[in-house]
Amino acid sequence: MSVDEVADAVSRHACDLVEITGGEPLLQEDVYPLMDRLLASGHSVMLETGGHRPIERVPPAVVKIVDVKCPGSGEAGKNDWANLDRLAPHDEVKFVINDRTDYEFARETIARYDLSSRAAAVLFSPVHGVLDPKTLSEWMLADRVPARLQLQLHKYIWTPTTRGV
Repeated sequence: MSVDEVADAVSRHACDLVEITGGEPLLQEDVYPLMDRLLASGHSVMLETGGHRPIERVPPAVVKIVDVKCPGSGEAGKNDWANLDRLAPHDEVKFVINDRTDYEFARETIARYDLSSRAAAVLFSPVHGVLDPKTLSEWMLADRVPARLQLQLHKYIWTPTTRGV
C-alpha cells in the first residue's frame, strides 16, 4: 500500500491513536512520510521498533516504543545502544524477558542508562508460554525494579499463533 492508501484507510476509522508496528517498520522508507502525514492529520502516533535501527529520523512528536533485545532472544548483539540516548521523555523502552539472565540484563540496562528517569515507561514482558508472568512480577517486586509488567494480551485473547491481531 502507498502512504496515501494507508492514510486513507486510517482516516476511515474513528480513532485518533495510531500505532505503527509489525516486523520492523523502520526498514520501510515510506514509514517516515507516513508518520508525518498521520501527525499532520491530527493523529497521535506511536511507533514500535525492534531497537536495531536508528530512531533519529522519527518525528519528535511520535511516541517511540524501543525494544531492547535481551540475550535470550539471540539478537542482543544487534541493539543500537545510541537509541537509548535519543529517547524523548514521552518514549517507552520494552524488554521481552525469557529467563533470569534476561531479567538481570534488563535490570542492569535500566540502571546503566538511567531509563526510569529518561522514558515515560519501562516495560517488562515475559515470553509467552516460557516465563510465568507471576515469576517475573515476583522478581520485579523483590528488586523494586522501576518497570511495569506488560503481557502480550493478544496471545491471551486469541491463540498465541494468531497473526494480524
